[in-house]
This record gives sequence, structure tokens and C-alpha cells, in this order.
Amino acid sequence: MSITNTDPIEPSVYREMGLNDEEYKKVTEVLGRHPTYTEIGMYAVMWSEHCGYKYSRPILRYFSKYKEAIDGEGLENAGIIDIGDGLGVCFKIESHNHPSAVEPFQGAATGVGGILRDIFTMGARPVACLNSLRFGSLDDARTRYLFEHVVGGIAFYGNCVGVPTVGGEVYFEDCYAGNPLLNAMAVGIMKHDDVAYARAEGVGNPVLLVGSRTGRDGIHGATFASVELTEESESRKSNVQMGDPFTEKLLIEATLEALKTGYVTGIQDMGAAGITCSTCETSAKAGTGMKIDVRKVPLRETGMTPYEIMLSESQERMLAIVEKGHESDVAAVFKKWGLHAVVVGEVTDDGLVHVYDGDELVAQVPAKSLADDAPTYQLKTEEPAYLNDVQNYDLSSMPEPEDYTQALFKLIGSPSISSKEWVYQQYDHMVQTNTAILPGSDAAVIRIRETKKGIAVTTDCNGRYVYLDPYAGAQIAVAEAARNLACSGARPIGATDCLNFGNPEKPEAFWQFERAVKGVADACDFFGAPIVSGNVSFYNETPEMAIYPTPVIGLLGLLDDVEKRCTSHFKNQGDFIVLISGAPADDDRGAGVCEPESLGGSEYLNTIHGLAVGCPPMLDMEREKKVHEVVLQAIDKELLSSAHDCADGGLAVTLAESCIIGKVGADVSLLANCSASAALFAESQSRIVVSLPVDKLGALREIVEKIGVESTVLGKVGGDALKIKVNDVAVIDANVSKMESCWRTVIGNKMEA
Repeated sequence: MSITNTDPIEPSVYREMGLNDEEYKKVTEVLGRHPTYTEIGMYAVMWSEHCGYKYSRPILRYFSKYKEAIDGEGLENAGIIDIGDGLGVCFKIESHNHPSAVEPFQGAATGVGGILRDIFTMGARPVACLNSLRFGSLDDARTRYLFEHVVGGIAFYGNCVGVPTVGGEVYFEDCYAGNPLLNAMAVGIMKHDDVAYARAEGVGNPVLLVGSRTGRDGIHGATFASVELTEESESRKSNVQMGDPFTEKLLIEATLEALKTGYVTGIQDMGAAGITCSTCETSAKAGTGMKIDVRKVPLRETGMTPYEIMLSESQERMLAIVEKGHESDVAAVFKKWGLHAVVVGEVTDDGLVHVYDGDELVAQVPAKSLADDAPTYQLKTEEPAYLNDVQNYDLSSMPEPEDYTQALFKLIGSPSISSKEWVYQQYDHMVQTNTAILPGSDAAVIRIRETKKGIAVTTDCNGRYVYLDPYAGAQIAVAEAARNLACSGARPIGATDCLNFGNPEKPEAFWQFERAVKGVADACDFFGAPIVSGNVSFYNETPEMAIYPTPVIGLLGLLDDVEKRCTSHFKNQGDFIVLISGAPADDDRGAGVCEPESLGGSEYLNTIHGLAVGCPPMLDMEREKKVHEVVLQAIDKELLSSAHDCADGGLAVTLAESCIIGKVGADVSLLANCSASAALFAESQSRIVVSLPVDKLGALREIVEKIGVESTVLGKVGGDALKIKVNDVAVIDANVSKMESCWRTVIGNKMEA
């Protein structure tokens, strides 16, 4: 049976689905006829940017592992990094931005559910979740609503499904007001022998749909993610899926148990594009085809058409290809856990996906044309005009604060720097009892059971830096993530990224994207942490503005001995406070060396002066890596009481955070040949503040001298206030309890407004 004599699809129909005229023409050429309504829907979702990467794919070749995958074996649901002992870590980060903008609770919840399925479909048990969030100002009621319900959705899903949410980041900037970002990351542990692949192998093997019933939620969700948000976007709430974490918990256990039978030859999550994606991608990867009957799909709504069934993005569903003759064995596992497991089709050898509605053939398409052959475009790039103005802004005459202590309080009281306890206290971060470093330090650390090892994970990106210089800002995102791991005692071994940008069809936005991807790729290669998975999220803008370009980095590190992990806060009265920095060893100008332009892109300029100008701080990756090596060796030799990276807010904020969390003061002196504001608040890179007992200072200096970086004793831990002198002039005297009160209450107070 084959499809013939179909009528042309009206241009208004396929354009509304997201296809242009040339793409529709290509569909007709592939099929040798006009498509059916079901087929054009399938092509629309699979050829969207969200699924087909038609704009980003050429640029993603900068990532060496991605290029190997698309040129060779193909991409899987998530990446895996070997950590020895026959174990691998499976991890990935993805966006759910547009859904969270129009339906924040379910948009966030299903973002968590979707990323977890990418992990356990690989055969890994999920052990941790993280997130990276961006919102507008909390002074705005709409932003507070979005923030509350996004955090609530994350907490609801993660807590119910039983996977700890252990870390992340939250930023607040006006550019995210109309288009918040929800990037969800998940991490799993697996044995190498247990890896499962998303491939429809074995002609004649039955195809099972397992998990939940299919409804109308999420239809054309992938298309929705491939357009800008407008005032009409609220009407597209039906494009947002509805999540059920209790079913997901059952699905995790059932899937891992079913994989243990050895009868599952391929499996894939039903995320974007639902059954369409899972059928065509598994077939394309194996070089096979598939025949399914949508009338065998368990439904939760009556009257659903083949088009709706194939495009639905209902959650908690998987497609499993099972060894023939053992379908009842696999189905029995899922049914034991109270889940549906229904044979809906079988693997074929003709390379086509046949979709039947009972006896009627409603779609017949080459699998590879959907999965691999989305048209790609070499979009125009143009350097944004604003860069000349912001990068050449004269910072030399910037006025100094009248009161540096008050400036520090304003910084630690800014929502982006202040404590995120209001957020993470809603998350269960101790379930599974493997969390070794809790939220609030530089990186989370998870124990690997039955080994001495641990893994450290973090998410990082300063979008303002990337706005001011996409290449340099993206490199800093990777460097800061690696620095956070080093402060915890871990060496980076792998990375995932979520590339959040504006409309790629605008040359300025695509220029930002290409430069940032190149920056991420170069930095990840340098730090030995290849990008092994990730996500591109375009069209993050409203008619008013685009977001800052925000390439979020999820970085994974390994600790050979988890008991040697290090945290960020001061602990012991009398400990020396030392700054490890990437300044050349022969530079004798002092620990606070900086120039006025080093304030570029800083939180100080943003909070105190309302400016996002200048160039981001310079990064020398060779020196950065040496700083990491010093701290890693010092942690391994158990010399340090604490280690905390200098980032947002500069050295003064780093010291303040170490005091606040440790509930102890510090007395510090800086020597600097620049303004006090730059010495205190510039965000110069490659700097880590450590504390250690006096009798271990000599051993630290030996490591510093051997590796060739700079270390400067800043002062000592003690007292009940943070006191800082710059060039022997007292500039900050901040009571620790008052700092703590300011730092801890900002977000909570704004949410109660």
C-alpha cells in the first residue's frame, strides 16, 4: 500500500506550522507528491529549528564531539563520560524557555521531566538535577509570578520523582523580563555494559509505546519554541505539556528494570515532536524503517486524529524496540509498575516510517528525511552596532562611592548576588543521600556509591559578559565553571551546554551565536572538557528586546577521593586568607592590581551605576588553568580550609560570602595601583580566595612557586566583621550578622511584596 494522488496543502496551513514555501517544495520532492495533513505536520516539527537545528547545525561543528557524532555514529539522547571503575556519567542540559514564559509551573516541571528521561533512556540512574534560571526585575509583579511558579514547578517535579536538585544559578536582568530562561540539567550514573541506544534495530522486532496515555497537550511544542514570543503567545498554552512526576518515578524504575532483561534493543524518550521524533530518529539511526498504527496508542482523550497523536508531546512516554518473541516479557515489567506497554508497530527494512490509522495509511515518509535531512541555512552575520559604544565607554572618570561599605551592602543585596536559599530550600537536595556538598557552595558534589569517587557539577554563565563580547564572555563561562569545580576539588572532564539566543534570522543575533559557540568550543577543548550533549534555544526575545546571549555551561568534574572535597566558607579563627591569582609570577604590583577598565561588565557597574558597558575582564586560559592546578593540589594535600572563586561582585563580595556562610569575620589588606572601587569590585578572572592554617602556608607556597602563579596573603579569619583596607586606608567595615541579614532576605522580601 502507498499514498498517491494527494492534494496540495494550502500555503497558509504549512506556514502556520512553521514551514516556508521552499521547504514545502522540498517535502514534495522528497515524497514525489504532495504530503498528507499528517505528513506535513511531521515535517513541520522535525524541520523546525528546535528539532532539526536548521540554522545552528553548521555552527555546532565547532564542537569536536558534535562534529564526530553528526559525521559518524549520530547523536544519542545524552552524552556519557567515563570515570573509571567500569562506570560512566550521563548528563545533559536543555531549555524549556517558551513554555515557562506562558505556563511557568508546567513549563518548568516538564522541563525537569524531559531532561530526566534523556538520562534514564541511556540506561543511567538519575542522581542529580541542576538548573540555570534568568528573570527580569523582581520589582515587577509579572516577574514575581513567573519566578514563583517556575521554582514551584521545578520543586514539585524533582521532589516527587525522587531525584535531588543539588545546584544551579539564578540571575535577574531587565532583558529577561518578557522571556525568562529555564535550563534544566540532569546527571545519571551507569555501568558501561548497561548503555542503551536509541536505534530501531532488528527487522520484524515489535515496537512498544510505554508509559502514559497520549493527549492533546504539547502539540506543535517544537514549533512554538522556534518563534519569538509575542502578545499572542499566551494563547498557545496548549503547546505546553502537562507533567506527572509520580508516573515518571515509576517509568524510571520500569525502564531500568526492562533494560536489565536484555530484550530491549533500542529505546527513546518522546520529547519534542513526540511519536514522530521517536519513530523516525530511531529508524534513521539504525538504517531501518518502521510501521505503526496510531489506533493502538493508548489515548486519554476521545476523537484524536492521527495528526494529533503523532505530534502530541504528552509527557512520561517512551518508544521501546524489543526483541521479537519477548514483547510480553518487557510489557510485563512496565505493567508491574502500573504503566501502559502496548505494541503499536514493528521494525521494517525499507527506510520508511509508515503510519496507519487502522487500515488507512496516513503517512509514508523516509525516516532519514525527517531525522537527518532538515534543510540547513548559512545565515548572514553582522557585528552589532552597539558593541562599539559599549566597549569604548570611558570608565576612567567613573565616580567613586561615597561609602564603600554601603556599596558592598548594595551588591550583596542585589538579587543576582544575594542568597538563593529562597529557591533551593524548596528543593529536596538530600534524597538518595549521596549529596556531599549542598547548594550554596561553588559546586555541588555527589558521592559515587561503592567507590571513593565523587562528581562535582555546576552551571555557569554571565550573560552580560557575552553581550559585551560573545567570544570572550563565552570563554569566561567555561573558565568560571572550571574554577568552581577546582574550588570543590574536582578536575573538569566533560561539559554540556544550553545555548540561549535571540532570533537567528537577525544577522546581529546570529553573529553573537557564532562567536559565542566558537568561544565555548575553544575553552572546552583547552580545559579538557568536551561538549558531549546540549541544546540550542533560539528566538528568546519579545518585540521589545532580546535576551542577553546566554550560553549556559553545565560542567562535570571528578574527585578521586570525595572525602577531600572543599567548600567555600571560612571555618577557623586565625586561618590565613590567601589570594591565588593568575598574575605573572614576576609582577610585584600587589594582589589588587587592576585597571579602571577591569570594571567592565561588572555587577558593580550594573548595580551601583546602572550600566552594562566596557569589555568583560581579560582571560588568560593558561594562567587560569595554573590557578586551578594550585588549588587542586592544595586540596588533594588537605592544606585548605576553604576555597571560593572570585566572580560576580569581585574580591569584596567573595570575602563577604565566605564570612557570611562561615559566620565569622576577616581582616584584610589590599595593595593596589588603581581605584579602591576597582580593587574591591572588579571581576578580574583567574582568582581564588583560600583559607588555611598558618602551619600549612609554606606547603601552599611551594605549590604556587612550582606552578608559577601569584599568591598573596590578604589577612586572617576572625572577629565579627569584614574589615578591608586598600593601600592602608580602611574602606570597608561590615558586621557579619548585618551582612548576613541583608544577603539572606532580599529575594524573600521581594517575593512577599
